[in-house]
Amino acid sequence: MNVRSITENLGLEVINLGSGMDISVSSVECCDLLSIAMGNLPPDCAWVTVMSNINTLAVASLTDAACVILALNTQVTDEFTNKAAEAGITVLRSEDGIFETALAVHDLICRE
Repeated sequence: MNVRSITENLGLEVINLGSGMDISVSSVECCDLLSIAMGNLPPDCAWVTVMSNINTLAVASLTDAACVILALNTQVTDEFTNKAAEAGITVLRSEDGIFETALAVHDLICRE
């Protein structure tokens, strides 16, 4: 299951297209504590969080996350969006909560 398929199947809003829509997603992870995420996110994961600051993008880049999914319709600043575009990070948004979003992504990954 790639980022594009997850986006389309779940009707996620694309905040930044990034360069990773065709990356195969290996897992889904939930974490809002950036220091924990930085040490534990596996490469090519879909990271579900409500943290929408530029440090989130730095962690996503360092860990090679396939995408960041902002849950609970988390709003972003222009600075965040511009930095995501500059770094080529795919950022999506869900209206659902963290658990519900992660579970939906997990179910899609397991169907393959």
